[in-house]
Amino acid sequence: MPVRPAIIPTLRYKDAPAAIDFLCDAFGFARHAVYPDDKDSATIHHAQLVRDGNMIMLGSAADSPYVTAARMKSVADAGGVTQALYIVIDDVDGHAERARAAGADIFMEPEDQNYGGRNYSARDPEGNVWSFGSYDPWADAGSVEQA
Repeated sequence: MPVRPAIIPTLRYKDAPAAIDFLCDAFGFARHAVYPDDKDSATIHHAQLVRDGNMIMLGSAADSPYVTAARMKSVADAGGVTQALYIVIDDVDGHAERARAAGADIFMEPEDQNYGGRNYSARDPEGNVWSFGSYDPWADAGSVEQA
């Protein structure tokens, strides 16, 4: 039975349509569902992008009761990153080249890690941080105590 991840990261973008294009072109996501506003296609109410059986959700940075209550900010509004995403991949160097060619800001080049695996880190056009690596923390889950 395939595992469906129960934790799905969500992001907000000032230009959600451009972010969707970038995430698909640079990082290899695919559109699963995109729900634009009926009157303004530049406003994305909700989008789901998938990669290797995993999902992220995103939408346009717009005011709403939820956004106000949660005190959500974009990277630019916050003045820095408040979370980062890590995605397990096989071909770290090839993925980094794809991302670079699509305009990703690679701020940490691919390198081997002392805990295992190889990874690199990049920023998307709105400053969100993405790390891609071959280290799979689930690979040896049998030897790790679970809380």
